[in-house]
Amino acid sequence: MKPQINAHRHGFFTKYFNKIRFLSAFICVYLWLILLLSCSSPPSNLRSFLPAETLVYMETNDLGKTLVALTESKAFSDAAKAKPDFSALKNIQVAIAVTGFETSETQVTDEQKVGKVKPHFIAVADTHSWNSATLSFTENTLGEFVNDTYGGEVSLETSDKNGGKYFVWTATDGRKVFAFVEKSLVFFSNDESGIEKVFAVKRGETESFAKSGKTFEKAENILANGYVSGEGIAQIANIAGISTAIDATDSEEGRSFIAGVLPQILQKTVREVYWTAAKTEQGIEDKYQIMLDAESAKVFKETMLSGDAKSSNSAAFIPNEYYSVTRYNLQNPQIAWRSLLMVTANQTDKLSGSILTEFSKDLLGNYGISDAEIFLSAVDSPIFTVQFDAEGENSVLIADVKNADEVKKSFSEIDFKKASEKQGNAEIRKDSDGETAVAFIENKIISGDNESVLKSLQAKQNGQNFSQNPLSAKLLESRSLTATFGKDSGEKTVEVLGEKKAENLQMTTNFFTETRFIDKGIERKTVSPFGLIGTILEQFAKEQ
Repeated sequence: MKPQINAHRHGFFTKYFNKIRFLSAFICVYLWLILLLSCSSPPSNLRSFLPAETLVYMETNDLGKTLVALTESKAFSDAAKAKPDFSALKNIQVAIAVTGFETSETQVTDEQKVGKVKPHFIAVADTHSWNSATLSFTENTLGEFVNDTYGGEVSLETSDKNGGKYFVWTATDGRKVFAFVEKSLVFFSNDESGIEKVFAVKRGETESFAKSGKTFEKAENILANGYVSGEGIAQIANIAGISTAIDATDSEEGRSFIAGVLPQILQKTVREVYWTAAKTEQGIEDKYQIMLDAESAKVFKETMLSGDAKSSNSAAFIPNEYYSVTRYNLQNPQIAWRSLLMVTANQTDKLSGSILTEFSKDLLGNYGISDAEIFLSAVDSPIFTVQFDAEGENSVLIADVKNADEVKKSFSEIDFKKASEKQGNAEIRKDSDGETAVAFIENKIISGDNESVLKSLQAKQNGQNFSQNPLSAKLLESRSLTATFGKDSGEKTVEVLGEKKAENLQMTTNFFTETRFIDKGIERKTVSPFGLIGTILEQFAKEQ
């Protein structure tokens, strides 16, 4: 069973990535550069202003075009009073470079520590406007943002430096942020050394990120690009290891093991990540290409194979009130599982690899399965998992059964010798505390928490299920290794971009994700109304 998490021990770490608010907040400032009038100067290569040591990079070459794309969806028009005018942002370029991460802890109570992650970033925008307008924006609009962020009474010092105007804002607690304006360019950083790095690039003392040789996809429909370097992955992996360890177990030994091994695996396996956001007829498509080391990529390409499209009535067991539905279309689930374990174990020492292999047996424990490999050897694709809440505490797994006796062996907490309960033509058994249930019906197994299993059986009986949903055909027909339909809320994005039709507006949007293995790694595509850009914008919705 998946362990319950102690909220006090969780502290801040489980929300690490949603709480790097200052980095994201800077993006918001540049989303509101309406005070700056565009002119017809040619596009700048923003990468040429930023240092080669950049770990994470994001850019958009036309901020106005990007924001307009988000407001052209049906989801936005249904929820917003009017479509905003972003014409003043046309041709404005924005790029952000993260050069490092700083972590710290603060003791809040005797039982709780708050973890903080501070990214060291440099942002640059080319307003393609007059220098006077750029200076006015920096001193007034950007200055107001800094003042609000630091709680007011922020002081400002300006000076002439390196052929431009230098700005330093200081909060009452001593925190500082920095900006430099040269012609139509604005540089902004939460670290003085960030601006100094810009000066060093400008003087030719250090290489720029443009010299890294990294190129990004260019097309009419491309809205934004992003990149994470190998060193960036290494630093992010250390943070991810902590968060994953806390979510996985309450055991201090278990947490220590995960927090140590997971970063090793990611650092040795993942080489770099590319991201593009593009406008399509279906919505905003976020494409992630995760480039792996040559050996891992070869193994996955040979073993993580999509199965033939098979007809399945599993969708009839999926209630309409799902949070997300994932279909795994594996040619051989057991071989795919073994290759995943082999690749991950090979990235650690022999002892850690053995522990990892043993620990992996419980990775399907949320569905009551105590030995994942035995289970996967005894079922057939497609395999469906259904979440009924964002945390995945209420969920089920649905699969076609090849060998019922072997399937039963994978559930150590279920006594199959006891008489089963009946619901229609389903045979149901539960664990000793009645929280986990396993149902055999027709040629299928449904396992998970008791409430969700019963809900799934009822969906088939009353006909109110996912098979009646027009979206189900797309999921069932996908030839990718995995495909997911999920629900999300988009009202915060609407609130940032415009004005909601009603203050208490509740809206639901759908996203569709496909994952496949390519020659050099993994490709993952997600289509949704607002995409990753919308997720970033949500950080700035008004607190309710």
